[in-house]
Amino acid sequence: MTSIAASDPNRRDFLYLATGGVAAVGVGAAVWPLVDQMNPDRSTIAAGVPIEIGLAAIAPGQIISIFWRGKPIFIRHRTPDEIAKEQATKPSELMDPQSDADRVKAGREQWLVVFASCTHLGCIPLGKQGEWGGWFCPCHGSQYDASGRVRHGPAQLNLPVPPYAFVNDTTIRIGEVA
Repeated sequence: MTSIAASDPNRRDFLYLATGGVAAVGVGAAVWPLVDQMNPDRSTIAAGVPIEIGLAAIAPGQIISIFWRGKPIFIRHRTPDEIAKEQATKPSELMDPQSDADRVKAGREQWLVVFASCTHLGCIPLGKQGEWGGWFCPCHGSQYDASGRVRHGPAQLNLPVPPYAFVNDTTIRIGEVA
């Protein structure tokens, strides 16, 4: 009887270990989806990353629209006449006083980057329209100049400037700015 009793514990030990291993794999397989679903999805991660935009193809006087973080952004290549006109505007004449120099990067005044949503109700204004030649919101009549500053209408705030920096003379990065 001792020979049978001696072989049973080895078999029993193996069964305990095998059962424990299968149980651990089963618990891991059940917990993994619960933990994984707490991570943000790929589109959310991608929506927050900085983007780089090449400026070489944008002609003077042209406005392009892009999307960053699901929001529209205008990039305007201003002409020398537009720059001179906006720099000559006194902040005291504006509804939301801000100088042109505060809205563009020094040495690169020809480039204006602003969020493309009317500050009244979030409509998308039309470029190169209105009394000041900047943007006109057809929904409620707000008008902005070529620096994105509100000049008329129910909107009370200037078009916001997103965080951006020049990577080089022909590329900007919108988003994380070092």
